[in-house]
Amino acid sequence: MQHHNSVFHAVLKQVPWGVFDRLVRQHDADHRVRRLSTKSQFVALLYGQLSGAVSLRDIEIGLSSHWRGLYHLGAKSPARSTLSDANARRPAAVFEGLFSALAQGADRAARRKIGDAVRLVDATNIRLSANWAHFSAKSCAGKIHVVYDPDEASPVYAVVTAANVNDITPAQNMPVETAATYVFDLGYYDFAWWAELKAKGCRIVTRLKTHTPLQSIESRPVPEGGDILSDRIGHLNRRIGYGRPNPYVDPVREVMVRISTGKIIRIVTSDLDAPAQEIAALYKRRWQIELFFRWVKQTLRIRHFLGTSENAVRIQVMVALITYILLASLKKTQARIESPLAFARLVRANLMHRKTIQNLIEPPKKPPEDNAQISFDLRPT
Repeated sequence: MQHHNSVFHAVLKQVPWGVFDRLVRQHDADHRVRRLSTKSQFVALLYGQLSGAVSLRDIEIGLSSHWRGLYHLGAKSPARSTLSDANARRPAAVFEGLFSALAQGADRAARRKIGDAVRLVDATNIRLSANWAHFSAKSCAGKIHVVYDPDEASPVYAVVTAANVNDITPAQNMPVETAATYVFDLGYYDFAWWAELKAKGCRIVTRLKTHTPLQSIESRPVPEGGDILSDRIGHLNRRIGYGRPNPYVDPVREVMVRISTGKIIRIVTSDLDAPAQEIAALYKRRWQIELFFRWVKQTLRIRHFLGTSENAVRIQVMVALITYILLASLKKTQARIESPLAFARLVRANLMHRKTIQNLIEPPKKPPEDNAQISFDLRPT
């Protein structure tokens, strides 16, 4: 009989362990660690994400019941308290670095021509019960800020902050890809940042607030009866708040669009040449990152956190995003299951079973044919 490793083992094979070990050494993550290595911590948290565990106790019990398979993976089953301490104290930078390496690796594997890359920028709130994330007397929450590649359906950058941090603040520190198209919403309404993207050869597609004037210098014809209501080129105000000069001095293009709800929005872009319909379609793609946030929260259970400290939350978010990339990478190795949600559910159901990824769904077995001849003994007794 052919031997197969577990499905969990197949997931872990996608991890660049050389990069992980380098990050552990770089951040001294295993310094004076006696019980639970950072690798065992990561394996335990990854198991928790894939198995749908909702508590540290679930992870402890689940892994202890599979200690033989865990031994062959080079990890140990953690005690609940030990794992809790590791999440609170181990540097989250190790997991952030691993996510970055996986995201960059996936992006290199799908590298397109310069100028073809589209990046969606947005943030989503996460409910927390932690002192570091208070933004009012009665509420506390965090934010996950993400740059997302809609063509590969994968995040390429992420950072976690408290909810009271303005969206534009982490965006100003994110890496910028030259000549890429950046699509974002009103949370990133900062003309200086727009000018920085434009200076790096990027195309921006976003919205104008209703009260922001545009000094029109050219109007272009639009088809009658369509969703595109106007197409203009102009300049933004020369001065912004407190009389400061506007750092974005180049002409911009405003495309007014009526969306499906009947609302009219003002889409603004640095691209003065592309068809207006293309600009509208690019902004519409922003909804793909909203669907990504919903998928991660519901499927990877990112709504429930295993720790309350900022470090534990950052680690869990990064492990969830790492899990997403590993599942996406593993899904590409088979062709039978098309739905990402169905694939994730099958991995969860077969996580510690000895199966190949290609055989998560086994074809129904045919009942054995009964070729035996039936005979009757008619002799008198």
